[in-house]
Amino acid sequence: MVTLLRQSYYDVHLLRDAPEGPPMDRLDDTDERILAELAEHARATFAEIGARVNLSAPAVKRRVDRMLDNGVIRGFTTVIDRSALGWNTEAYVQVYCHGTIAPDQLRAAWIDIPEVISAATVTGTSDAILHVLARDMRHLEAALERIRSVADIERSESIVVLSNLIDRSPS
Repeated sequence: MVTLLRQSYYDVHLLRDAPEGPPMDRLDDTDERILAELAEHARATFAEIGARVNLSAPAVKRRVDRMLDNGVIRGFTTVIDRSALGWNTEAYVQVYCHGTIAPDQLRAAWIDIPEVISAATVTGTSDAILHVLARDMRHLEAALERIRSVADIERSESIVVLSNLIDRSPS
């Protein structure tokens, strides 16, 4: 199966098992090379990818369409560099809920808050941890208020990042 070593400006989402539709028996070497090209140069045309993998543009399109239909490729996403927009205040927020809340409910509560760049349920005393980006402390405070108001949150604890020592996120 394909392993992405890094993501390109445009993110290619891969699945090992198709969520619906006929399962693919396996990806051949050409499919894997096409996926690697998409991950590295997602804005490349089918003709450009075809030149790199020795296929015609229509053959590349057929293979990409097949991988989309079978759930191997879930979609294409623009990855925005929020620091380029001036969103330089970063925090990790531990969230403590009243009682038990299903992960799907938490996801639904926070999915439309653009400052939340990732969220996960966790073990330990908190119920979830969120990675939050904002322009400044005032913007962060407003985002925290929205985070706390859209779910049954007992309390939250914020940890503001002073400096990132290691960053392996997509470039």
